[in-house]
Amino acid sequence: MSVEDRLYPWLKTFHALPPWTQRWAGTAYRCLPPSWRLGARYAEFQRLTTEAESWSVEQLQEYQLRHLRQTLIQAGSYSPFYQRSFAKAGFRPEELRSLDDLRACPLLSKEDLLHHLPELASKAFPEQHRLHITTGGSTGVPVGFYLQNGVSRPKEQAFLEAQWRRAGWFNGARLAVIRGHVTSDQATGPVTSYDATRDWLMLSSYHLTDTRLPEYLEAVEKFRPDLLHAYPSAALQLAEFLERAGQSWRTPLRGLLCGSERLTLPQKRLLERVFKCRVYRWYGHAERVVLAGEGRRSELFYFWPSYGFVEFGPPDADGLCEVIGTSFHNLVMPLVRYRTGDFVRLADPRQDGELEFPWAAVSDVVGREQEFLVSATGRRIALTAVNMHDGIFDDLYAVQFFQEQAGVAEFRFVAGPQLHRSRLPQIEAGLRRKLGDDFQIILREVKETEKTARGKHRWLVSKLITQ
Repeated sequence: MSVEDRLYPWLKTFHALPPWTQRWAGTAYRCLPPSWRLGARYAEFQRLTTEAESWSVEQLQEYQLRHLRQTLIQAGSYSPFYQRSFAKAGFRPEELRSLDDLRACPLLSKEDLLHHLPELASKAFPEQHRLHITTGGSTGVPVGFYLQNGVSRPKEQAFLEAQWRRAGWFNGARLAVIRGHVTSDQATGPVTSYDATRDWLMLSSYHLTDTRLPEYLEAVEKFRPDLLHAYPSAALQLAEFLERAGQSWRTPLRGLLCGSERLTLPQKRLLERVFKCRVYRWYGHAERVVLAGEGRRSELFYFWPSYGFVEFGPPDADGLCEVIGTSFHNLVMPLVRYRTGDFVRLADPRQDGELEFPWAAVSDVVGREQEFLVSATGRRIALTAVNMHDGIFDDLYAVQFFQEQAGVAEFRFVAGPQLHRSRLPQIEAGLRRKLGDDFQIILREVKETEKTARGKHRWLVSKLITQ
């Protein structure tokens, strides 16, 4: 297990230390060799990202078939849920001979994760190999799952870095980050903090107002980052504030990294104009089943064939296809033919040009939109920043924010049978920590949440004219 995995349970304790202690300890941690910090498999996944970009179609298919068989056999041998599911469908993992044979395997839904999590986990691994994660995803349905200690984190880091290199990232790059980090739960609190473990300037996603803009600009100019790493909604707010104030971005950047929310091409062009650098987009999710990013030259999203196996559902009336993925490497809880609930538009070489890699590619990802709650003081809080990964939403079948008055946020939830009412104050406290002291938070239990025309849960229902 890596040093990072061993220290992860102590993260809150670390953040409670005085700033000078954090800086000293973080700098010492950053000086450790990557194989210590991230684990021995980090180098393995680094090599895998490099090799995959030069694979032929035959090599690609051979790798994917081999890892599909490993994932499926592991699932069918040690996960009670898959044993029943495969038997009911008459599917035998050991008989998989081609990638097309996977179509006989049953699909996995988010509801399956909600109702059968213990049975989805592999009995071949003790609990200390599991890392429990929860996410609201793009649908407002809290989902819990397990990642594999010593594997999932170094893998994700290696693949993200490989993508980011296409946009100018390099080892030791300094990043200014606006991605949901809480610097203060007060509307007038500080907008920055420093992460010494990575040499990153952490900027608040919750204080992006015209009056606080000079503080952001001053902090970034003083830090002099190589790249800006931001939610698209946060980067767009910064760009809009700059243009309204008649100011220009004065800190040279190698690139702007934008993930976790949809960023359209017109919005991307606006950011490129304001920040004067390449804006790089990618698509992934907390379950870490599949991962895609723009190419070096192309703005298409290419799915890594060595990360996981991606399939696409049939096109709907708008020509959009659901992303369906099977995970590689995470053997403590394989996700097999997992319906992500995210939709994409497949790349068309006739319109989009020649592909940069012989990989599955899409021209647009329709995932979580840029949605905001508005505080009493006018702050706009991106819903992506409110997403929880710490178990606060455990035992809730669905969650949804409703707002019709600035500063008042109604948190609607569908309770699961295991939810104990004593946990409601904890849920409210977690939301308050994210939203700040200029919100009134109302918890309301409902039988079901509002859905979109596509039948998906809505993360936010807003009646505000400003939305």
